[in-house]
Amino acid sequence: MFEKTISKKTVYHGPIFDVDVHQIQLTSGKLSSRDVVVHGPAVAIVVKHENGKFLFINQFRKSQEKVCIEVTAGCCDPGEENINSAKRELTEETGYKADKIYSLGTIAPLIGYCTEKIEIFFAEISGNPGITNFDDDEYIETFLISEDEVDEKIKNNVIFDGKTISAWMLYKLMSK
Repeated sequence: MFEKTISKKTVYHGPIFDVDVHQIQLTSGKLSSRDVVVHGPAVAIVVKHENGKFLFINQFRKSQEKVCIEVTAGCCDPGEENINSAKRELTEETGYKADKIYSLGTIAPLIGYCTEKIEIFFAEISGNPGITNFDDDEYIETFLISEDEVDEKIKNNVIFDGKTISAWMLYKLMSK
């Protein structure tokens, strides 16, 4: 099973992603097309405070027209190693520095039409947050909640962000 790309054209070029249209040939020989969102690598971090609670963020998401609960996450800068992106995003968005951080795995959140891959990290933090450094168009609130509260919010569809649920699942599987 394979799709051969015959041609590719970028139809949109934006600051975060591009959109390419691929003309393809299917295994059967039939021609078709695929729209592909081209997005660079990103990171997401499940963060546990020394008090046993987990650090989450509230951020307004225009696509959902509401404030959403998420793990800390962000795009990798060009040439930046994922672990360094995770450390940077944690500090920029929350003011905390990781005492310990390691990878839990990688997900492809929109596998049917997007190239983005998100490496999921687990970080341990302590003390109080330092200074944040949000992007100019970003406003984030942080809060700590228990593991049971996270599970309940996912179960009740209060947390419904795909990367956050995937990150939480990887954390739960790896912490057994």
